[in-house]
Amino acid sequence: MKKDIEIPVAKDVHVAIVHEWSEEFLSKDWNAYIINNRTTPIDMVLIVSKGYDGTTKTSTMRHGIGFIAPKSFEKIELVQEEVFKLTNEFFVTFFAEDKLFERKYIFPKNSISEKNLTSLPLLEKDGILAE
Repeated sequence: MKKDIEIPVAKDVHVAIVHEWSEEFLSKDWNAYIINNRTTPIDMVLIVSKGYDGTTKTSTMRHGIGFIAPKSFEKIELVQEEVFKLTNEFFVTFFAEDKLFERKYIFPKNSISEKNLTSLPLLEKDGILAE
């Protein structure tokens, strides 16, 4: 029976944190994005984010993104620098190809910093991809 259960692997969907200029606040902010690098859309995208390290925990945030077109991205949330010392987790679920996909993306503690920035696909900005 267990051999009959198919667990699809969520490929070509990424979570990234980008350090970018905010016109609204006139400062450089860290923002989390979900990137759909697939050739097909993803739908009913739900993201649960939290930070933790031992007994220290942040609030759990839930985001309903909905539909993300192929080869595009959507902003998830602003990330405060105070949580960089924690492990930051983004649990993503979505529908594609009439199947439910899920994946946990992790930013290990102290991994979000200027020195770890790299060029990101589709966003055309510098950021950090989650593991």
